[in-house]
Amino acid sequence: MSNKPSRKRKSDPHYEREAEKYEHPLPSREYVLSTLAERGVPLSFESLAGLLDVREHEFDAFQRRLGAMQRDGQLMQNRRGDWLIPDKADLLRGRVEGHPDGYGFLVRDDEGPDLFLGPKEMDKVLHGDRVMARIVGMDRRGRPEGKIVEVLERANHRVVGRVHNEHGVLFVVAENRRISQDILVAPGGKRPKAGQVVVAEIIEQPSKHAQPIGKVVEVLGNYADPGMEIEIALRKHELPFEFSKEALGETKKLPEAVRKADWKWEGGVREDIRALPLVTIDGETAKDFDDAVYCERQGKDGKGGFRLVVAIADVSHYVGAGGGLDHDAVERGNSVYFPRRVIPMLPEKLSNGLCSLNPQVERLCMVCDMAIAANGAIKRYRFYPAVMFSHARLTYTEVAEALYEEKSAAAERRAELLPLLRSLDALYRVLVKARWARGAIDFETVETQMIFDEQGKIARIVPVSRNDAHRIIEECMLAANVCASDFLHENEHAALYRIHEGPTPEKLEKLRKFLKEFGLQLTGGEEPHAKDYARLLEKVKGRPDLQLLQTVMLRSLQQAVYSPDNVGHFGLAYESYTHFTSPIRRYPDLLIHRAIKAVLQGGKYRPGKWDEIGIHCSQTERRADEATRDVESWLKCYYMQDRIGEEFAGSVSAVTSFGIFVALDDVFVEGLVHISDLGSDYFHYDDAKHQLVGERTGKRFRLADRVRVQLVRVDMESSKIDFRLAEAGEEGGKGRRRG
Repeated sequence: MSNKPSRKRKSDPHYEREAEKYEHPLPSREYVLSTLAERGVPLSFESLAGLLDVREHEFDAFQRRLGAMQRDGQLMQNRRGDWLIPDKADLLRGRVEGHPDGYGFLVRDDEGPDLFLGPKEMDKVLHGDRVMARIVGMDRRGRPEGKIVEVLERANHRVVGRVHNEHGVLFVVAENRRISQDILVAPGGKRPKAGQVVVAEIIEQPSKHAQPIGKVVEVLGNYADPGMEIEIALRKHELPFEFSKEALGETKKLPEAVRKADWKWEGGVREDIRALPLVTIDGETAKDFDDAVYCERQGKDGKGGFRLVVAIADVSHYVGAGGGLDHDAVERGNSVYFPRRVIPMLPEKLSNGLCSLNPQVERLCMVCDMAIAANGAIKRYRFYPAVMFSHARLTYTEVAEALYEEKSAAAERRAELLPLLRSLDALYRVLVKARWARGAIDFETVETQMIFDEQGKIARIVPVSRNDAHRIIEECMLAANVCASDFLHENEHAALYRIHEGPTPEKLEKLRKFLKEFGLQLTGGEEPHAKDYARLLEKVKGRPDLQLLQTVMLRSLQQAVYSPDNVGHFGLAYESYTHFTSPIRRYPDLLIHRAIKAVLQGGKYRPGKWDEIGIHCSQTERRADEATRDVESWLKCYYMQDRIGEEFAGSVSAVTSFGIFVALDDVFVEGLVHISDLGSDYFHYDDAKHQLVGERTGKRFRLADRVRVQLVRVDMESSKIDFRLAEAGEEGGKGRRRG
């Protein structure tokens, strides 16, 4: 029987010509899938080619197309080599998520329930690999269990880890504990010593019958070397830390200072605001200054509101779209701030030089010039490129002292700037009232700072108190960001908004059930506003369980991300919000600058797909957070390793099915009390109430409970700290005994 769909082929809209050299167009992916679906059975390559009228000289190109469809999970081959549609074989696509104990899960693309992957299945893959699997049953805990049918894409090509030597056999234990397989060291690369930290290039991926094999391509040094924790984090999280030749070449050509030629920009000539006494206000250790501010009262007796000028470094003048600097900046997405080291988004000549608003030098800037009413409403604003001259580099501590301490040394030293600082303070008071009227949420959190000794190790960890000078700058930046968002929205220009969605229905239901236990209620119905959260926070202030309630409320909210879909910022209670104020260290801000300039010229800025850029920048932000968290955890372990046996007071910072995490009061370090160390009882985890409850004793361990613990173990390799209960806590946890 002959199957020649030639007439159908000519008229089929899915056909496309792949290259001029072929007589006939190759069948599109859609047509391949529809043909397989119509036949309803797996087909050999020859049968499929015959059905689709693929000629023999087109076989290589057609094979490549099928291979690409296979890599994307649209097709697969069975053991006989026949092609089939995965959905027809009840196969599920997804990403492997490994667990340090050797098992793992398949996180499905279709957002269905994760599949449990046992150790035997995990032997075939590494954490992050994309695979196709089928459900083969249920595990002992009632979870669907999967069997990997095919690996679609390998995620790990280089792995950082420590070298071990057993009976002359070298292998690398990955620093990423989700990769539980040991990587055998192949001959031919560098020959490291046991205990050293290395980068291994995977030359053979794991399979059902073999371990992964890697060639050592870089020896970083010994585990305890100063700064090694950062070197590991950079490679573990694949953070770009070396600039490309193209970026360095472009940087070298840049001038050392602002030239007269730079006063011109694509839309004309920059405004000259050098006489305006703009100042920067930052922390003591800051080296890159994105923003400078100026404020003056308006109207008779200063009752007509304020003029606020926010000048931001004009990075877009030096970093053109599509060049080497731009490529490196988008790849990094943001600067990464480790303790004692920064991985900048831009080379130092830009980040600490040309694009840093250093005092007493001319700098190019983008200005948001605002007229703000006495009630905090922004009446008017204007954006324009300018040339500025920072009149002073101030610190938060210095500004607070000058403003709030009578006859202080700072007030005397900065006497000529006091009118400006007092205007900024008066504006801040107005903007804070507007924030409360708007209903923005203001969670009270404690930030910490590591103080290092001469050897580069932590001497102590101290809380960092935010004073009103911090808040002055924060409110000024919020105002400029809101104007940038409004400007692009009003001019119907696409933008990358900073969005923060409200709680999901599931999280909202959990929160309300939890609050009910305390006789509290979150107003707002099925779609609460930030104002409802703010009201509740105000209501519970002063309560002994404030920390517990605030933590649970905070965890009910989603993470903020970048997106072209303007759904508003829930936490700040803004209908439209974007990032404009930090283009030195955040790529989304640089995009916003380019977009504003395009509008000012009457055009459009098109960087590509805004949604893809938003996803990428959100991911690089999370990557930076994870890397810095890893480094801080390691440093804290190093700091605590000599204090085993000591007792500390703390609060329960998290409750899990396997125990409680405790944050120490004065040390600002967190560790685990395993469930087996909670007492002679069976403890059951209550996710909704954030607690563990003993079956026999009724002992309860709840989020924010006060406990006293003893440090029993510090594992430097896994950066984990283990405690055991020392005695009953000061609050909560009724009936607890000394562990």
